[in-house]
Amino acid sequence: MQVPLERIVFSGEEIASRVQELGAEITRDYLDEYGPEAEAVLVNVLKGGFVFLADLVRCLEFSVVIDFLAITSYAGDGASTGGVRIMKDLTESIYRRDVLVVEDIVDTGLTLSYILRNLSSRKPRSLKVCTFLDRLSSRIVPLQVDYRCFEVGEEFVVGYGLDYGQKWRNLGYVCTLRLEEHPRSDCP
Repeated sequence: MQVPLERIVFSGEEIASRVQELGAEITRDYLDEYGPEAEAVLVNVLKGGFVFLADLVRCLEFSVVIDFLAITSYAGDGASTGGVRIMKDLTESIYRRDVLVVEDIVDTGLTLSYILRNLSSRKPRSLKVCTFLDRLSSRIVPLQVDYRCFEVGEEFVVGYGLDYGQKWRNLGYVCTLRLEEHPRSDCP
């Protein structure tokens, strides 16, 4: 596949190493906090986070249950207004359970803030956030990210589940995209 990339930001080797480190950190925290009976419901926000989730879950050494949310931003004219709607809800109950939301990237925090409010209303015992990429410079809504693989700047990145117009999720690395070749107006 011809990818109009500018540069590789995180190689496949860097990602694999960091995901293993993060998995070990999460495992230690959950076993320390909840003991040998620790179990977490990992809630993945589709579609971008599925690659990270697949690698992360294999690095966790305690019991996990996996569930998915699909969300969409909406507006009458096709432009995002910051409104969020759940398109696919959880199939598992999270009532009095330990929940770890697994995201591909936390940007402004608006969508994640909505998700956390929604999940909190279901009364989990604990609710934490794990993200592959954290773009702190774009944060509008203050929120706590408990675990992150990497911080990223303002550059537009694709790969490892992150897409542009549903393309390039399958890259085994993260790279910047030449946006002059792919104007943002082409992306739904």
